Amino acid sequence: MNDRVRRILILGGTGEASALARALAGRDDLSVMLSLAGRTSAPKREPVPTRIGGFGGAEGLARYLSVEQFDRLIDATHPFAARISSNAARAAAWAGIPLLAIRRPAWSPAPGDFWTEVEGVEAAVSALGPDPRRVFLTIGRQEAGAFAAAPQHAYWARTVEPLGDVLPVPHLTAIEARGPFNAEAEAALMRSAGIEIVVSKNSGGAATYGKIAAARALAIPVVMVRRPDKPAVPSVADAAGVLRWLDTDVHAASTLREV
Repeated sequence: MNDRVRRILILGGTGEASALARALAGRDDLSVMLSLAGRTSAPKREPVPTRIGGFGGAEGLARYLSVEQFDRLIDATHPFAARISSNAARAAAWAGIPLLAIRRPAWSPAPGDFWTEVEGVEAAVSALGPDPRRVFLTIGRQEAGAFAAAPQHAYWARTVEPLGDVLPVPHLTAIEARGPFNAEAEAALMRSAGIEIVVSKNSGGAATYGKIAAARALAIPVVMVRRPDKPAVPSVADAAGVLRWLDTDVHAASTLREV
């Protein structure tokens, strides 16, 4: 019987990746490595070994998978991390190892929502229109700079990392905070700031849905950036799905050994 400990690489940066790392941390049959892109300066500590930084594209990731003898690759990156997911699919194919992605379900508009759905951040800037508005900007630091093209608006921009000089506009309130955010607190923030429109990516999940529920309750419109396309690979909705996949894989391997 082959009892070699299987090596699992998780591409993380999401709540699902964190939940999966915690669930796998105590297992004797697995050796787990969590990889983070390094976009946050103080990432949350996890109970598994963690590496930070890129791999050098798909080829670099494939080389790392092979050299380190990983048996499985889990893509638990953000729904908008399209390049990383593409690299993961190509690298897993080159390295000849199974890949499973966690694809968090997207939000859908509910009765009372007033969404303008757009393709990309530049389209979200245009969707704000020419007249000055009070905007709650919740798309993250990396793409906030696009809104400098519309300096007539007053922005309340919430990011995990300090915004710095990324968004050079005359009227800016920078908010540093990490979710989850509940609907009541989000509604209070929107009322106090007099928010007239919300800009969001369709990230899905419960952690940041509070702003969507709050906008609905206050009849505030939302500019919603649609998700980018990702590779068609085997996927599950959450960390629990990965656990089932891994355990089914173990059972199947055991059955084959017994035949």
